Amino acid sequence: MPKPGPAPRGGRFFEDFRPGDEIRHATPRTVTDGDRALYMALTGARFALHSSDEFARALGLPRAPLDDMLVFHVVFGKTVPDVSLNAVANLGYAGCVFGAPVYPGDTLSARSRVLGLRETSAGTAGVVYVRSTGVNQRGETVLDYTRWVLVNKRDPASPAPTPETPDLPDFVAAEDLHVPAGLDGAGYDGALAGSESLWDDHAPGARIDHVDGMTIEEAEHQMATRLYQNTARVHFDLNAAKAGRFGRRIVYGGHVISLARALSFNGLANAFRVAAINGGRHAAPSFAGDTIYAWSQVLEKLELPGRADVGALRVRTIATKDRACADFPLTRADGKFLSEVVLDLDYTVLMPRR
Repeated sequence: MPKPGPAPRGGRFFEDFRPGDEIRHATPRTVTDGDRALYMALTGARFALHSSDEFARALGLPRAPLDDMLVFHVVFGKTVPDVSLNAVANLGYAGCVFGAPVYPGDTLSARSRVLGLRETSAGTAGVVYVRSTGVNQRGETVLDYTRWVLVNKRDPASPAPTPETPDLPDFVAAEDLHVPAGLDGAGYDGALAGSESLWDDHAPGARIDHVDGMTIEEAEHQMATRLYQNTARVHFDLNAAKAGRFGRRIVYGGHVISLARALSFNGLANAFRVAAINGGRHAAPSFAGDTIYAWSQVLEKLELPGRADVGALRVRTIATKDRACADFPLTRADGKFLSEVVLDLDYTVLMPRR
């Protein structure tokens, strides 16, 4: 099967995808300390490992790596023009593993493989499953993940493809998590990091209200999305959005993830690295003016093979808009989310042990 070339100027529609397609994404991106500073300004991220070279060196790293979610967004942004420019919505994630840490000066590029297709019952769009991989200039994998996205059809009358849905993991196993090479948790300073609560102090089932809220500003969410070179029209084109379902621009769901992660500092300050995203979905859209809150529940404690200095916590974080309450997980009697819930994210973080 020939590999697809660059996406057409209008982006790919559902009928342009074939299972097995391999796509190399434009353009390589050299990340810098400027990206780090702007990301902090737009999201409020303040985890110590990503903020201080000296803190990182005390753990055996050469300097502070970039925030893991910034890396995720840069790699994700590469895929948008080829995969989701004509998307209705990004539906979910699975099997997302963070690999080699990314440092200022590294150059990131990305490629994707189409895993499956499924037309919707209405016949006007379809779900595209892709596995995307981000690598640095040395060819080391920095991120590998699967997502599925609802993409419009160019012609609703075009025939439906044979449905093909990939098998996806429920979560990333402990043995598949990556601890940065050279990292030694014995050098971790909880006081400088903002909390003395370590891996040993968290119990499965525990719930954490992260308390703070952050209001999304129109200019800021668009600036954040441009930082990642994410070109999806629904985030920028107000003229086109006025004719759409919501009549306004939708906030990039990844921006909401970053806000929830930043808010989680209050309660999970020592979750120094996002090691995996096990699954997640954007339960409802967010818009400028919404105030985002977040709560987490510890799902599982994982011991890492051969490591006594660092452990992993599997965490479920729920983000809401304009609802500051602790009714976790914010569901109705029928089990469906309340309308204020915008994000349900299952992810795994690394945390130092005693």
